[in-house]
This record gives sequence, structure tokens and C-alpha cells, in this order.
Amino acid sequence: WTNPNAPANDEIWYTNGSTTELTEPNKPAAFGGATIQSNTYDAEKECWVIKFNKDVTVVGEQAFKSCDRLTSVTIPDSVTEIGVAAFRYCESLASVTIPDSVKTIGVQAFQFCSSLASVTIGNSVTTIGNAAFDYCKSLTSVTIPDSVTTIGTGAFNNCKSLKTVYCKPTTPPAGGENMFYGNASDRKIYVPAGSVDAYKAKEYWS
Repeated sequence: WTNPNAPANDEIWYTNGSTTELTEPNKPAAFGGATIQSNTYDAEKECWVIKFNKDVTVVGEQAFKSCDRLTSVTIPDSVTEIGVAAFRYCESLASVTIPDSVKTIGVQAFQFCSSLASVTIGNSVTTIGNAAFDYCKSLTSVTIPDSVTTIGTGAFNNCKSLKTVYCKPTTPPAGGENMFYGNASDRKIYVPAGSVDAYKAKEYWS
């Protein structure tokens, strides 16, 4: 069974506010050995489709860095890693869907994505890298799945609109300095009821 609302494993879907002007990846070779075959607008899906010669396993280092017209990206279920600075400085990027296959969100992966208001973090992510969402100043809420074991230094630093963090792991993830520094003044972090004391005792959570 194939979900018609999700890309095939050899595709990445995106929007950029245009139906005629494509967005080219900053580093077309940064997709785990998969080679781009086409990059065309699909009127039925209402998005652009990047077609590769084989399954995409990685959205690698700086793959879409500074592609500042991107407005949304949907990543296929074959991808296990979002690389270092993969979407850094994508200043128009408003929404991202990270599938359950992804285990690592790299350092600075979405740093300075100032329009990012919605991010779905898949249920297999174990590591959110240093400054991964640093300066995502439009992000208002984030849910950290119970698979996460490590959140890096400054991961959600300077997310000035971030008001709500749902942290599902019962064991507090290893944290880094300034994980949630510079959020909205009334920001709240919700954790499992039985884990409150553990979070209060944990370095960088307390």
C-alpha cells in the first residue's frame, strides 16, 4: 500500500510559491548516492517533485542550504538522516514533515529557518543536533517524541515564539546548554507525569 499523500522513496516533494520556477538543491550530490533525474511541477499533487534514480537515504550536508524560496518540504520514508545544515537559511520554509524513518537531525539542520511554524518530528529520531532549530523564530510548538535520547546545545535556542514543548521521553534526554534559551517568555515544557522529578534533577533540564 502506498500513501498518495507521501512521496515515494525515490522522490522529495516541495513547494516554493511558484508553479513555473523550480528550486534546485544547493548540493545535488548530497542525497546518499542518489542522483537527480528530474525536478518538475506536478499539478495533481500541487507540488514540485524531485525524482531520483534510486531511494533517497540521506538529505545530506547543506543539501538545500540557502534555498530561500522553499516554503514546504516532504521527505520520503527511506531517509534516515537529515545532515548538517541541510536546510540552513531556508528563510521561507514554513513547514517540514520528517518521517518516522529518520533517526538523526543534524547540527544546524534547520538553523535560521525564520518562517518555520510547523515541524513534525518522526517517532524514530534519537538525536537532535546542536543548534538544529536555532533561530526558528516562528516556531510556536514542538513535540519531541519518546525515541529522542539526545538534544544538543542550543537546539531550540532563540525560538522567540516557542511557547509549548511536549517532551515525551520518560527518561530525560541528555541535554546541551541553552537547549531552550530565548524562547517566548511564558514558554512551558510538558513531560510525562511520572518523570517530573527526573527532569527536575537532570542537568540542563532542571
